[in-house]
Amino acid sequence: MIDIEKLKGTFDAVFKQTNKIIVGQRDAIEQIIVAMLCDSNALLESYPGLGKTLTVKTLAQVMDMKFSRIQGTPDLMPSDITGTEIIQEVGGKRFFNFQQGPLFANIVLTDEINRATPKTQSALLEAMQEKQVTVGNKTHQLERPFFILATQNPIEQEGTYPLPEAQTDRFLLKIKLDYPSYDEEIEIVRRYTKAEREEEIKKILGKTSFLALQKLTRQVPIADDLANSVVKVIGATRTDRKHIEYGASPRASIGLILASKAYALMNGRSHVSIKDIEKMAYPVLRHRIILNFEAERQGLNTDQVIADILKQHMK
Repeated sequence: MIDIEKLKGTFDAVFKQTNKIIVGQRDAIEQIIVAMLCDSNALLESYPGLGKTLTVKTLAQVMDMKFSRIQGTPDLMPSDITGTEIIQEVGGKRFFNFQQGPLFANIVLTDEINRATPKTQSALLEAMQEKQVTVGNKTHQLERPFFILATQNPIEQEGTYPLPEAQTDRFLLKIKLDYPSYDEEIEIVRRYTKAEREEEIKKILGKTSFLALQKLTRQVPIADDLANSVVKVIGATRTDRKHIEYGASPRASIGLILASKAYALMNGRSHVSIKDIEKMAYPVLRHRIILNFEAERQGLNTDQVIADILKQHMK
């Protein structure tokens, strides 16, 4: 039997520790943890200077996981991130030794993924999908849990290689990081302009505990009628020709149910509710649907179209 109250207390402790460093951004932090609980990856879109790296690094500290960061640049090669075979000499004998790249961590932040070349993006895709990297003719397994949070800048498109739809579909969630509120920014300024000692971060979860939580996530029950509603919502993205050019694949149905289970578990609920599905529909779908000219002419964005579909099919 799952002790829901105890689990809720654990997640509350995680948020309490991250709040020592991060001001606000509760939704984004929740969604990052949801993606991790589902053993999936997330795409984060935000403007520069909103604390993406600090947020992910803090979460890695709280969960006692190895963190690494990759900066996407046009000259970044696959071997720069996967690692490479180097020649070593011992006792007059030469042999190849594999030098691990930054992908060999638990939480990998890939900054500005759309600046990396398609060849490097495909190496990332193998790590995301298969939890492994291939160097030469050898395959190396990545340590679990393994999670990639890739970021892209929504305003600077010059010198970028846009992610193909097939690749963005591999990300469970697309998370949007907004500017802080006035009060939050006052707190940020106060906190980071004083010569204060650094807050001590307590480790709340370990790798083994988190792997157990990933298994628990899949055990959270969802009623048949709610699961059917999820499939109807995803199906509606393919039939709504009024606003949508291309809809979501069955991977979105799986993703929305899994994300709803993780969100319910994190918030102390023993089963999935409509609220969980409605909350997670936005990050699950916003990168999986492509709006048509009519929607753009009306000035609609993907979140507004998703809200309309939920209103029609989630009852």
